[in-house]
Amino acid sequence: MRLNAYLARAGIASRRRADELILTGRVRVNGEPGELNTFVGADDRVEVDGRKVAPQRLAYVLLHKPAGVVTTARDPQGRPTVVELVPQEPRVVPVGRLDADTTGALLLTNDGPLAHRLSHPRYGVEKTYEADVVGDPDEAALRRLRDGVELEDGKTAPARVRRIGPGRVELVLHEGRKHQVKRMLAAVGHPVVQLHRSGYAGLTLAGLEPGAWRELSAGEVAQLRATN
Repeated sequence: MRLNAYLARAGIASRRRADELILTGRVRVNGEPGELNTFVGADDRVEVDGRKVAPQRLAYVLLHKPAGVVTTARDPQGRPTVVELVPQEPRVVPVGRLDADTTGALLLTNDGPLAHRLSHPRYGVEKTYEADVVGDPDEAALRRLRDGVELEDGKTAPARVRRIGPGRVELVLHEGRKHQVKRMLAAVGHPVVQLHRSGYAGLTLAGLEPGAWRELSAGEVAQLRATN
């Protein structure tokens, strides 16, 4: 395991912050200064500021993110963060992002390889959104969303879309561009008033109130690892 990933698994810091610790000489492996390309094995001793550290158990947490909470570990503006809503040990971090005003399913984990896989566009992880919008989209607008909408960063991939009520639509995407759902709906003339992610990679929020969380079952973790 690369040293920065080892430090992340130990709950010391994110990989980026771990790189900073390594570069400033605060990390030693078997008594020698660690380097960015150092790999750590099961028998190696890792110390940060002279204190031995070890990986925490792998954890997978599904959170029903409420509105007004930012998807980050720390916020310079002092806003509440998603990591404050879940257990502090073992340390987990969010997979991907939801806007502060967007609610719904958010996965947090300390399994770096799985988080990378789920975030990579190649695997097209399925995400289901429910949007309250301005106006009531007609069939022509829904067809445009299904076929793909031209945005400033290119045309979106085809999506599954259906109307679920007056001024309400459900979209199932396999992409994860920044503000994608909001931009798609604005492009067809129906700006988003409220956005909720009801499902992520086959996981749903059944039984979870806003702000509540649960750990995934072994079967759910296996399902995520089988995502292709």
